[in-house]
Amino acid sequence: MEKIKVGVVGATGYAGSEICRLIYGHPAAELAAISSVSFEGMALSDVYPAYRQCIDLVCGTQEEVVAKSDVIFAALPHGLSQDLAAQCDSLGKAFIDMGADFRLESEEAYQEWYGGAFADKALHQKAVYGLPEFFREEIKDKKLIANPGCYTTAVPLALVPALKNGLIETDGIIADCKSGVTGAGRKPTQSNHYPELNESFTAYKVANHRHTPEIEQTLTKMTGEGVKVTFVPHLLPINRGILATCYARLKPGVTKDQLRQAYQAQYGGEFFLRLLPEGQVANVKNVRYTNFCDISLFTDQRTGTFIAISAIDNMVKGAAGQAIQNMNLSFGLPETTGLDLVPPAF
Repeated sequence: MEKIKVGVVGATGYAGSEICRLIYGHPAAELAAISSVSFEGMALSDVYPAYRQCIDLVCGTQEEVVAKSDVIFAALPHGLSQDLAAQCDSLGKAFIDMGADFRLESEEAYQEWYGGAFADKALHQKAVYGLPEFFREEIKDKKLIANPGCYTTAVPLALVPALKNGLIETDGIIADCKSGVTGAGRKPTQSNHYPELNESFTAYKVANHRHTPEIEQTLTKMTGEGVKVTFVPHLLPINRGILATCYARLKPGVTKDQLRQAYQAQYGGEFFLRLLPEGQVANVKNVRYTNFCDISLFTDQRTGTFIAISAIDNMVKGAAGQAIQNMNLSFGLPETTGLDLVPPAF
């Protein structure tokens, strides 16, 4: 079988380079072309010396990526993917957007949170939201996939089984999340400058983060009810990982056994979802460099509070790994192809 030819636009950013790293080990795909505005003409291994003798492909133009590839991953800031998606659609090529341009179904919400508009409304109707554990059947065979963000993967995975089964209240939900600094991207800023980040731990964009409407959109679709979330992200002085600690009010009479049964029923057959034994706590260390999401469940019967904790690698399950999981679904491959990675133990 001929391998899927993969192109990456924005290959020198963290998410783009992670796609390249994972495709290198994918048995059914090969990296055909990459592009970078900042490093055009340079080999990816010159930008990331760790890739030497493994990924020495030279960064070309966006046009070359489209021409040489069966599937194009766009690791671009929001607002830059819509024209490229339209071009790929006209050529019948698969397009997986790592940015936010196709994630929100409401143009009004996109305007409010991102300050942009839908350039082609008909094209947006073709897009499918790529969280496979919830929307697998919709993703299969689709050519335009909006890959979720990192927080927008971790929070819904933590909450959906409890919400879907009516075990917690839909109002008053709090998502208290911590992310490694790679989530801020490769371009240096004041907040991710080493002296600012080291020995530091801080909240940011409190109750005003752009992932909020995306989280609420997924929770609402999965429950059929309007769900609002108070979302507070924090920046950790680590490279990668997201820990989402989510709080909700238990409905009267709900037990720990009911909650665990709901999660086992939802995730029992999911390879990448690991429901931890009672008492164990999800830890970002245990999912590094993998597409796994670890989930632990707790109840505070004294206050009637449910606590669901999820841990993912923000660069893999929260970005590149999930994008490849979506590619696998789009091309009819087993979802785990190229992603059955074992986390390092230490």
